[in-house]
Amino acid sequence: MLDHYSRLPAAATTPGSVVALVDAAGRVERELIGNWLAAGGIAQEFGTTAPVTQLDLDPGAVSNRLVGRQDDPLVVPVRVLWLPPERDGVRRTSFGDLLTMSNPRKPNRFMQRRLVTKAPDRHLVLTGAPARLSELRANNPGAAGAPEAFARAIVRAGIVALERAERAVIGDRYKVPRLVVEEILDSPAFLRRLDAVAAAAELPAREVYRRAEKALRELVAAQSRLVSDLFTQAMRPVHASTWKVDDDPAGLDGLRALNRRYPLVFLPSHRSYVDAFVLGDILARNDFPPNHVVGGANLSFWPLGSIARRTGTVFIRRSFGDDEVYKAVVEEYFAYLLAKRFNLEWYFEGGRTRTGKLRPPRYGLLNYLAAALRSSRIDDVMLVPVSITYERLNEIGAIADEQTGGRKQAEGLAWLARYVRNQQHSAGHVYVRFGTPLSGRERLAAHGDPLGPPTAAENPEQADLEQRAVQRLAFEVAVGINEVTPITVNALTTLVLLGVHERALTRTELGAAIAPVLGYIESRDLPRGELGTLRTDHGLSVVLEQLAVAKVVTVYRGGLEPVYSIGAGAHLEAAFYRNSAVHWFANRAILELAVLSAVEAPEGDQLRVGWEAAYRLRDLLKFEFFFPERAEFTSQLTAEMLRVDPHWHRRTAAGTVGSEILAQLADSGFMMAHRVLRSFFDAQLVMAERLAAHDPAIPVDKKAFLDECLQVGKQMLLQQRLHSPESVSSELFGSALKLAANHNLLAPGDDPADLVERRVRFAAELRDISARISRAATLDPSNRLDPR
Repeated sequence: MLDHYSRLPAAATTPGSVVALVDAAGRVERELIGNWLAAGGIAQEFGTTAPVTQLDLDPGAVSNRLVGRQDDPLVVPVRVLWLPPERDGVRRTSFGDLLTMSNPRKPNRFMQRRLVTKAPDRHLVLTGAPARLSELRANNPGAAGAPEAFARAIVRAGIVALERAERAVIGDRYKVPRLVVEEILDSPAFLRRLDAVAAAAELPAREVYRRAEKALRELVAAQSRLVSDLFTQAMRPVHASTWKVDDDPAGLDGLRALNRRYPLVFLPSHRSYVDAFVLGDILARNDFPPNHVVGGANLSFWPLGSIARRTGTVFIRRSFGDDEVYKAVVEEYFAYLLAKRFNLEWYFEGGRTRTGKLRPPRYGLLNYLAAALRSSRIDDVMLVPVSITYERLNEIGAIADEQTGGRKQAEGLAWLARYVRNQQHSAGHVYVRFGTPLSGRERLAAHGDPLGPPTAAENPEQADLEQRAVQRLAFEVAVGINEVTPITVNALTTLVLLGVHERALTRTELGAAIAPVLGYIESRDLPRGELGTLRTDHGLSVVLEQLAVAKVVTVYRGGLEPVYSIGAGAHLEAAFYRNSAVHWFANRAILELAVLSAVEAPEGDQLRVGWEAAYRLRDLLKFEFFFPERAEFTSQLTAEMLRVDPHWHRRTAAGTVGSEILAQLADSGFMMAHRVLRSFFDAQLVMAERLAAHDPAIPVDKKAFLDECLQVGKQMLLQQRLHSPESVSSELFGSALKLAANHNLLAPGDDPADLVERRVRFAAELRDISARISRAATLDPSNRLDPR
């Protein structure tokens, strides 16, 4: 097809004739192209003096007058490109242009006449890269037996060639696909797959084709350059007035170079509905083609859905079960976009985080990407982990309410209006960072995927290998996001304040508690925002006042000096900020609890007990954090210990861990276990105790059980059996339930007494961990400061 066109040297174009495939929308455009051809435009462009025949870029005309020719003409697509007026050095559409009731990129015939006379710089005659008719036949092996299909292929290819030529003028940010549904429905491979689906389901092939076309038209994003321009301008104020965007120029330069060879799949963390607008604006300003953003059908309500679809959003059903036709359509559409090197974007956590921490990934869309690689439809695709981190989120109150049993507000016009209104308050920085791109083919192969043709139906072993490879790839993406997620000023401030139980701190006390943690962050050279501002009294005061405005921190000013604490009822909001960075301190927190376990053990057995405790904690937290394999985890924990005690190897050569290690942990200026892990283990404890009380003969109903955990968790909080309201969270209880299932503690078995015993033992273990966390809290210097 014209995908393979190249500019031909003059010597190659001189013989034979030329067919100009004219893509004209009206009389003015036909006159402009006719005058250009008459003035020798083809000769000037391609250096040929061969006679030129004009032919409409239309399947009927091409079928009747081109596909049956016996000579080998040079085929050149031609159209008129209309340009918006130049504004600040950039040609783009604005809302002011709409007053003319005409699209500046597609002006009506009256406006075209005026522009030709008054603004000749607003149009040019454009040619797409040419090809010989013989080349087009070679690119379409079935051309001889299907002239109509061949004609449609020529038309599609001509349009693609013209689109590419346009982008050379207007920029890659306007790269949009054309005639997608038609090309997919003409694909012999796709039609064969639909035939197979029809045969397996014992349905008429015509009915399956009809359903496939309907699903495609529902799915395919019909991008519009006009709507993209206007939508970007309309939505930019929603976030531009709220956050100062801090992006990653070096990362963008590397991705731009990579995108010349491979399609990119951007996989961002998901903390806000505004994520896609922030990332999309950054990419547009850096002349990236627009991503096809895969979103849930819950956001396809009018008018947002209609607009978003025209800016590249692909609304996909949240669940399509055993609908094999829809599955085939989704897989084919993904493969089509990637094969044409269109970039994709989706939020692989499956939804916004409710805790601020990266959620476990969903694998569904990654499976379609892997299927495209296995079928050799694409050579490779580069997965780009993206971290989007907000210093403050104005929607966080609603997120916190959902965690305590509140109903999620249904999306709609009223919801959208409230959402936009709530964004009109300054919220500091939003940091967008790009992780190391991952080769889809290379990483799947490294994880054991055979990357062969689909044989899962006959070979369950291969299906298992493929599934595990996709899961490990998703894990790598999550790690890549975490590795570039910066620690913000609000994350560090709330981290410290949440570790001071029911105490308010002066700025001096808070600064003293922050300083050693800040030193730790800097010594490890962790990604961070403007944390240096927390070193000054003024900078810390500004951060605290902003948190007070957001009602996360409360300030009492009636005494000798202001004192600050987490606001009543704001612990979940504070935890959201803290949790965006909590993964950076998880190993340190595990180390503290492992040391506490070790010092309780008999002398000579302490080192073994300490390591066993660390591995056990890693297992209990595997649904909360993305831990590496055991050997790498051991290496990371050893490095953490050496930061606390550089002489640790010498001290433990005898296999003992003395109490001096605890002193060194405390002398480092901070303890992390109670700040980082307490909420997760408290939530697990609630779940474990309710599970121990659950009848072993009755299966656990997930929804009812989580509701019970929420209600009992609130009671335990009132009884002060839980440390903080942040533990009473449906998200945390859900992860805890996954852990219980992983430990085979849910399903009734053949021995109810054994199940009860294991559930009781599990709850007792969590109570022991809770006690060690409380002990770690007492060792923290910020909890030992004398009141002033």
